[in-house]
Parts: sequence; C-alpha cells; structure tokens
Amino acid sequence: MARAARQLELAGVFASAITPRRGNTQDADFSGLLDLLDFLASGGVKGVCLCGPTGEFLNYSFAERQRMIYLGVKRSRVPILAGVSHSTFAGAVQLADEAIAAGADGLILMPPYFFRYAQSEIEEFYLEFAKETGDAVPIVIQNFPQVASAIGIDLMRRLIDTGRFAGIEDSSGDPETLRQLLELRRTRPFALLSGDDRRAAEALRAGAHGVISGVACAAPEVLMSLAQAIAANAEAQAEAMHARLLEFVEWADRFPYPVAIKRAVELRGQHSAPPLAPLGPEARAALDEFSKWFAAWLPQAKKAASNG
Repeated sequence: MARAARQLELAGVFASAITPRRGNTQDADFSGLLDLLDFLASGGVKGVCLCGPTGEFLNYSFAERQRMIYLGVKRSRVPILAGVSHSTFAGAVQLADEAIAAGADGLILMPPYFFRYAQSEIEEFYLEFAKETGDAVPIVIQNFPQVASAIGIDLMRRLIDTGRFAGIEDSSGDPETLRQLLELRRTRPFALLSGDDRRAAEALRAGAHGVISGVACAAPEVLMSLAQAIAANAEAQAEAMHARLLEFVEWADRFPYPVAIKRAVELRGQHSAPPLAPLGPEARAALDEFSKWFAAWLPQAKKAASNG
C-alpha cells in the first residue's frame, strides 16, 4: 500500500545525509542508510535530503539512487527531499519521475554539473524540468556555484515568478547573494533555505525559512538548538550554538567535503564511509586529531544544546 503523502513544510532544519558504503567498496549500504534516517529523526530534524552533495550522489548509479529514495521514503519518520541533480536533463527527469513514484515529499535540483551553462540554458533546463515533472511535489532550486553553473538573481526571480518552484536553496556562501534572495523573498512567496553551515545563523536571523545542513547529519542537536534559539529570540543560546557549529565547520574545512562529516557520523555509532580518494599523510593525521576532538566536543555540544 502506498504511503499517504506528507505535507512538506520547507522550513526548519533539514539534514543533508551522507551515503553509507559497504566496507571499502563503492556499494551503497542501504541498511546503514535506514539506521541513519532513524538517528536523524530522533535528533529532531524536520526533514532529510537524500542524494544531495553530502551524499556524494554523483558516485552512484541510477538504480542505487532510486533504491535509496524508495527505501528512505518507506523508512523515514520525517519528510524526504530527494536530490535529483544530474549532468544531463534526461537523467534529472528520470530520477525525478522515480522519486515521485516512490513517494518523495519534494525534489531538489541544481543546474547540470561539470560543464558550464549560460543563464538562458539554465532557465530552459528548469522550465522544461518543471513541465516534465508536473506539480506532484514541491521543487527546490539549488544554487551551488562551487560545483555547477551559478544561478543569477534575475533568473531566480523569473523562475519563482512562474509559480512552478516552491523554494530556493543557496549554498554559495556569498553574503550578497543571500541579501538579494532575502530582498526577493519580501515580494514573492517562496521558501528560502541556506545550504551553507557557516552562514546558517546569519541566514536564519535575517529571515530564511530554514537550512539544509551537512553538519546536521552528524550533530543534529546543534542545528536544532540553534534554529530554535533564533526563532525564540534567545540570543545567548543562539550565540552558544553558533559558536559550537563554527568549531565543527572550521575542522571540516580542513578536509575534502564531506570527509569530516562522515567520520563524525561514524563516531556517533552509525554506518559511514571512508574518503572517496586517499588522503595525504598530513590530512590523515589531522583526521585522527579531529576524531579525538569530536569525541570531546560532542558531549559538551549536546549539553549546551539541551540547555536551550
């Protein structure tokens, strides 16, 4: 029997989930992923983004990505936002069709990655995607210029004005882009989400609806406490949790993304995955230091989060 559709509220903390793997293989660990979903729901997140950048989606086949979404939807106690980004239009549509059929609560999509595209081509990509997938579930536009073509503010405005897109996630980390999106949000009804953990507090304070956070996959308590404190105007608690979050981010920035998050997930007792490429000797030593740091940091962070 198909699961009844859940109402997706694009607000609050969405954890951007890693993809656990089996040993040193490239095979996804589906059982480990289901356990991770239980862990994240228990941590209080409002939803989970599967097959996003934190999940290293481009390293998995269509069949694996489809199975992750199918099993994730069945297991998760919170809404699933399915990442359907692909280097081709046909690939993105196929993934979207499968995710909708599986019961995903929403879709998130960046422009085609690897090659660079002009704004007119990105516009056509999104308009044709919305036409193909229909309005079965909300679609979130993902601006992630570090790995795909940047989406300019004028194009974002035109896409939102079509009424076919429910939200925009900005992972650029650019304060000017965030400012322009907040200005756009004042005149148009769409959900604005931040995809940059470093700027999560800034975005929420300024009026963003929520965050899609990689750190929330490893420490959901910290992001939840931060978001709740900002919503309640509890500035002392918000500052304390923002400081904890930045401590993690500073460590994570020393490694290729999402190496630190995957190690932290493992230290939380969940199935994880080794780095996709070998680390150099300095990075390996630093990762060992990070493990010791995280083991000491986590109890303190959880205690601080519970004080909120």
